Order: sequence, then structure tokens, then C-alpha cells
Amino acid sequence: MKINETIAVIGLGYVGLPLAVEFGKKSKVIGFDISSGRIQDLRKNIDTTNEVSSSHLKKAKYLEFSCKEEDLISAKHFIITVPTPVDDFNIPDTSFLVSASQIVSKYISKGSHIIYESTVYPGATEEICLPILEQYTSFKYNKDFFLGYSPERINPGDKKHRITDIKKITSGSTKPAAKFIDQLYRQIITAGTHLAPSIKVAEAAKVIENTQRDLNIALINELAIIFNKLNIDTNDVIEAAATKWNFIKFKPGLVGGHCIGVDPYYLTFKAKQIGYDPKVILSGREINNYMPMYVANTLINLMKEKFIKLEHASILLLGITFKENCPDIRNSKVIDLAKIIQRRVGNLEIVDPWFKGEIEGLNISQAISVNKKYDGILLAVPHKEFVNLRDKDITALRKESSIFYDLKSLFNQDISDARL
Repeated sequence: MKINETIAVIGLGYVGLPLAVEFGKKSKVIGFDISSGRIQDLRKNIDTTNEVSSSHLKKAKYLEFSCKEEDLISAKHFIITVPTPVDDFNIPDTSFLVSASQIVSKYISKGSHIIYESTVYPGATEEICLPILEQYTSFKYNKDFFLGYSPERINPGDKKHRITDIKKITSGSTKPAAKFIDQLYRQIITAGTHLAPSIKVAEAAKVIENTQRDLNIALINELAIIFNKLNIDTNDVIEAAATKWNFIKFKPGLVGGHCIGVDPYYLTFKAKQIGYDPKVILSGREINNYMPMYVANTLINLMKEKFIKLEHASILLLGITFKENCPDIRNSKVIDLAKIIQRRVGNLEIVDPWFKGEIEGLNISQAISVNKKYDGILLAVPHKEFVNLRDKDITALRKESSIFYDLKSLFNQDISDARL
């Protein structure tokens, strides 16, 4: 199937840009974002998220970037890829979704398909987005325009599993719409598609993917807490258990990012709306949200055991992003960890070669100072630059009486005072 009509991708972040680029290699695409700075960078073939290289941007010869709403008038079909975070009370924040729907509603034409990729709870596309589209257009739903939902599965920083290599779930508000949307994505997704029977099924499939992962990591995190109290190395336990064919090899860690730490709250929000109070899902969230405090307390207690005076102590924290080899700090639990430590010690220095911005109240640089020694070193994010360090590199940064807390078990156990 060849699409001769213009597609508009609304939102050019980690999800929208790779999608726009792939479609832009085959069809006319308008990549729209409200940030003029983002558009200026992309027009220069610069992607500050590091998801798409300059060479790949140049290959999208049918892709044009714009921050002007009126440029959407030439678009026939719309794919919305805006963020869906939670607020400070872990309540879904759908304001970006609402704004994007309001923008798109002005440019719907007869035969338009509006496809949402943002993570939502089951039913949100038709309960939240559809009324906005109907309010701002004279066209009739499922007669003049159609909806679809195709959840994003982008893994930021992952150069192996790219958008074209990940099977795509698709869905539509009618059978013909579902078929059209499925064939649309098949143009760019070499891994193929899975056509879900309804929009709600597709929404639910997305939200449980990360909920399942969140719960599995929460289990391992709780086991790590228990094993640490028993003076057993969690990594050794996992390696031993993994010799059985059906053991799932999850590792303990700080759970952040735009999906795993957020998506479960969308599902539990909807569950409470319909009168069910979730137990297991929220228990997993409680464990994972507690981990920054647990890690900070472990570090502080180890320092006290070595009689290191906290008010004069200097700590080196390696990594601040939510995952390795990625500049993304959204919902990074390492930030929470850093702020807890900073309140309790004399000086905290953070090194992250991937993050080039600023975080209020935190001292962040991109390179380790080889001339300094620290009372405590905490390796939080396994960026390749840290993976390439040797044991002696860590030892050279330590004072005679100091703590090395290796959260990711990258280094020999002999030089680590603690591992998660």
C-alpha cells in the first residue's frame, strides 16, 4: 500500500522523531513540534536526544519540520506522540494529549485518520481525545474521520532495537480504519504488526508491558534488600537461579524513565475509577519508589561504620540519567538519590558524560577529575564510559578510608563495599 496523502507527526521527542523520519523516507510528512528551538535543530539535522543521527535525518527526503500550526492544513492523517506523564500525586497528566487533540481538530478533513501513540489507560483515546476532536470539527466520528491507537515501543538509547525492528501493535475505530492503519505502519515496520481487535485492547496491551516489567524489578529489588541484610550478594544469587531454564533474569536497580515508572499509575488510576483498588501493582511502585532512599541510607551507614564525618565528606556520583548511554533524565530516580545524599553530606559531585544540561541545586560535570579523591563513590548508571573503567581507576579516586558502592555490579567484588 502506497500512501500518497500527507502524514503529520505531532510531537518530535524520543518517539515522534524516529517515526517521522521513517515515514519521511517514503511519504510526505510534516514533523510538528511546539518548540521552535527543537525545529531549528532538526532543520540543521541535529537531534539533541541522540535517537536519530544526522545521516538518518538527511535520508528522510520527504520530511519537513514546522512549529507553525497552519502548516498542518496540508496533512490528511495525524499521528500524535506527545508525553503522558503523571503529576506530583501520581495522577495522569493528559494536558499534552488534550492540547495536541485541540490542534489536530482544526485540520481534520473528510477521510482523516487520527492515530495516538502516547501511553494512556484503556479507554482514554475515546473518552478524552474523541470528545475534543468532535467539539472542534464539524465532521462525524466513524463516518468522516476515524481513530486509531498504536502504542509506542521506543527504548531510548537502544541502538539494537530500533523502531523498524520492533513489532507494532495497531488498532482502529472501525474494521476498515484498523486495516488502513495496520497497512500504514507496515510500510515502515520491517518486524511486522499485530492488529488488535479494538483500541481499548491496544491501550491495555501497552500499559501492562511496562507494568509487568516494573513488578518484576520490584520483586528483585525487595529480594536485594533481604539478601543484603543476610550478607548474600544478590548478583551471585541471580546467576545461580538463572541456571534454571524458566527463571527470568531481572536485575535490581533504580526504576525511572518516561514509561516503567509512570505507566502503572495510568492503569491503577483507571482501576480506581471503576471501583477496584489495585494491590500488587501499587506494592511494586512502593518498593521501586523507596529504592533511592534505601541506597542513600546504605551509603550513609557504611560511611558511619568507617567513622567518616558526613558533614565534611565528599561523594562522587557516577551517572544522573535514568538509564545507560542516554541523555534522558525524565523521572530519573538517580536525581532523587542525589538530592537525598546532598542533604546529608558535605559535598556531592556528579559526573555524567551523556547529560549536558543543568539540574537546579546539583553540581554536574561530564568528566571525572583524576586529581581528586573521595570519601564515597557511588556508581549509579552503567554508561559505557564507566563500564570501560578498570578497578585501579576506581581505587585511584578513593581516599584511604572510603566507600565504593557499585549499584550495577560492574567491578570486582573485592573493591566494592556494597552492591545492590
